[in-house]
Amino acid sequence: MTSVVSLGTYGVFLSPHRDDVTRKQHAVAADELGYGTAWLGTGRASISDLAFVEDILASTERITVATAIVNVWADAPEPLAESYHRLAQRYGKRLLLGIGVGHPESVTGYHSPYATLVDFLDRLDAAGVPIEARVLAALGDRVLELARDRTAGAHPYLVPVEHTRHARSVLGAGKILAPEQKVVVGAPEEAREVGRAFIREPYLGLRNYVNNLLRHGYTDADVTGGGSDRLIDDLAVHGTPEEIAKRLRSHVDAGADHVAVQVIGRSAEVEAENHRQLAEILL
Repeated sequence: MTSVVSLGTYGVFLSPHRDDVTRKQHAVAADELGYGTAWLGTGRASISDLAFVEDILASTERITVATAIVNVWADAPEPLAESYHRLAQRYGKRLLLGIGVGHPESVTGYHSPYATLVDFLDRLDAAGVPIEARVLAALGDRVLELARDRTAGAHPYLVPVEHTRHARSVLGAGKILAPEQKVVVGAPEEAREVGRAFIREPYLGLRNYVNNLLRHGYTDADVTGGGSDRLIDDLAVHGTPEEIAKRLRSHVDAGADHVAVQVIGRSAEVEAENHRQLAEILL
């Protein structure tokens, strides 16, 4: 199956730890720099109206805009489908729906996540949202297989290269594999400080992420106490832009079609400059 969207090899992941005005500025700059996709992190927010997505699409020329993610506990599929059709009619293949079940620690009434996700996809089917226009936030094999069978592919978050290699083996050929990768431009000591602060809270307190890391080569010692240096160095790769670019390419070598690059910096201005520096090498 060929996807109706074009992601490019590298995109930017824009986390809600920055306000929407800043993220819009970063998305517009990413479009101008030549990145293929702007992934809009949503956290637990309801986004079925796709208002922020529409704002980014209207403010850019060619970049694909992807939700990361529509949370099935926060949004209903029918209004999401209505918004999708409205935007697809105007912006065509520049829109991708990333969909997922979120985390039990952050959702009241979290139960039967797999069945809930399947029901959500069934209802999107009934509302005419094509499978080529959606991907799943998949970590474990069961949801990777669902992504393979019911969507265009997978958008794993907080994963090492080893997961990318494994995910490709599950998805097989012809499906999108677009992992997120955090990066910190800078020397090891400061970069680890920045990366560890970002990863420790909340991610190392969310058991689906921790369990996934334990399945892919890390130990209990790696995922406790704020994370070992080895873990932080893998999840928030650091160094010069050239060194980081090499680490990002390792995901592609392991089977990724696209890497969603989440730059972490001490300020939005630093992050914007890092996007530019990496674009000069990657694009």
